[in-house]
Amino acid sequence: MKHKVTALKVQKRNPNRVNVYLDGEFAFGAARIVAAWLQVGQELDDEQIAQLNAKDSDEVAFQKALHFAGYRPRTEAEVQKKLEDEGVSAENIAQIILRLREDGYLNDLRFAQGWVESRSNFRPRSHRLMAMEMKQRGLDEAAIEQALEKSADDEELAYQAGYRKARQLTQADHEIFRNRLTQFLARRGFSYGVIAPTVQRLWQEVRLSTSPLTNDMDELKEDESWTP
Repeated sequence: MKHKVTALKVQKRNPNRVNVYLDGEFAFGAARIVAAWLQVGQELDDEQIAQLNAKDSDEVAFQKALHFAGYRPRTEAEVQKKLEDEGVSAENIAQIILRLREDGYLNDLRFAQGWVESRSNFRPRSHRLMAMEMKQRGLDEAAIEQALEKSADDEELAYQAGYRKARQLTQADHEIFRNRLTQFLARRGFSYGVIAPTVQRLWQEVRLSTSPLTNDMDELKEDESWTP
C-alpha cells in the first residue's frame, strides 16, 4: 500500500528530528539524517516505512551511545553494556562501536593511558591495582600492558603515594609511623617488598626534616644577613 508524504516538519524540542506526515496525518518521527531523502509528494510503501523506522531506531541508539561516550571517556565494554541495557541488538551494537571508534570517540588504548596517567599523578597505586581496575572496565591485556609500560615503576609510585601520608605522621613514633604507612601502601596495592624500603626511606626523611639541627638551619637561611 502506498502512502504520500504530505508534510515534513522540524520538531520544536529537537531540531535534529522531523515529524513525517503521510496522507495528511502524523505518521512518525525520524532523525533528520534518516529522513534527509524524503520529499513532500513522495510516495512510500509499507516496506519503505518499516525501513525508515528501523534506521531511525539505529540512529537513536547511536546518538545515545555518542552522548554516553562524549560525557566522559569510556571503554568499548562500557558502551556495549550501556547499549545492551537499552535493548539494542548485538549486530547494531557492533556497528555503533565501530562507528564511534572510527570517529575517534572510542579508543581503549587512549583510555588506558589516561587512566594510568591520572592515577599516577593524583592517587598513585601499584601496577597490579591499576591493572585490576582497568580490567574491571573491560580493557584487554594488550592495552593495559602498553599503558603501564610508560608508567613509573612501583618503587617510585609507592614513594609518591606515601610521601603526603608520611607528612601527616611527623609526630608519630617509629612503630605507629611504620604500621600506618604500611597499611596505607598495602591498600594501594603495593607488595611488602616495595613497602618496607619505602617506609624506611620516608621515615629517614621525616626524621631529618623534623630534627632540631634541620630546623635551626632553616631559620638561619631565612635570615637575610646570614651567608654560607
